[in-house]
Amino acid sequence: MPEKRVTRWYFGGIAACGAACVTHPLDLLKVHLQTQQKARLGFASMAVRVVSNDGFLALYCGLSASVCRQLTYSLTRFAIYDTAKDYVTRGQTRPLPFYQKVFLAAVGGFAGGFVGSPAEMVNVRMQNDVKLPLHLRRNYSHALHGISRIVREEGFKKLYSGATLASSRGALVTVGQASGYDQAKQLVLATGFLSDNILTHFVASSVAGVCATFLCQPLDVVKTRLMNSRDYEGVLHCALETAKLGPLAFYKGLFPAAIRLMPQTVLTFIFLEQLRENFGIVVENPPGAGKN
Repeated sequence: MPEKRVTRWYFGGIAACGAACVTHPLDLLKVHLQTQQKARLGFASMAVRVVSNDGFLALYCGLSASVCRQLTYSLTRFAIYDTAKDYVTRGQTRPLPFYQKVFLAAVGGFAGGFVGSPAEMVNVRMQNDVKLPLHLRRNYSHALHGISRIVREEGFKKLYSGATLASSRGALVTVGQASGYDQAKQLVLATGFLSDNILTHFVASSVAGVCATFLCQPLDVVKTRLMNSRDYEGVLHCALETAKLGPLAFYKGLFPAAIRLMPQTVLTFIFLEQLRENFGIVVENPPGAGKN
């Protein structure tokens, strides 16, 4: 019986960190576009503005917080999803039904969003810092410095002020990414035209990236505004204020969000598959076709 490798519980977090290091400038520009008030700059114009005002390295402002976020948020959600999926399919020869994948992904994503909420807040603030006037900048040195200052200056509860939105967004994006990827990969392999190789991983992860972008964009906009400003009293107030700008305000920055989230998704799963193939746990009787 042929051997097959399955993922270890922490591979998702490592893969997401690697992807975040590549796509961080795109994430930073997305935050800038979502938080701009009067200006209506496009993606390229915002990139030029950031580089011209603060230099090229400003595109990597908040990288430590981004990595910290992936080591909390993505590690948790992928660990829960993969571990639960392995447990449910143990001893089975058929793939997990799609609705069960969606449920497991939603649970893992919700938990990951809560765990990663403090790092997410620091990430947004550090990315947005470069566009604030000098006297208003928070100047966090790194992620842990940002978290400690928030606790001292604003209280521990402030770290989780956007936890509801972050958890909801985590559930949606994980449904799009994890369950979407598994289902897309299963369908691609079922056609018989492609084998379990990097091209299949690219196609499946591209589908997952599209699904995740459309599912999470409205919550992503509200979450970013809420975490970056003291003007909102809560999630509902932030959503209502955003709605005053029109329904399309919830999809503000959709193009840069897709530019960032799709490469992030593709790279995450390509890295994850490479980790699985080279360092995964060897099993002789892997459960179900289409499992990765």
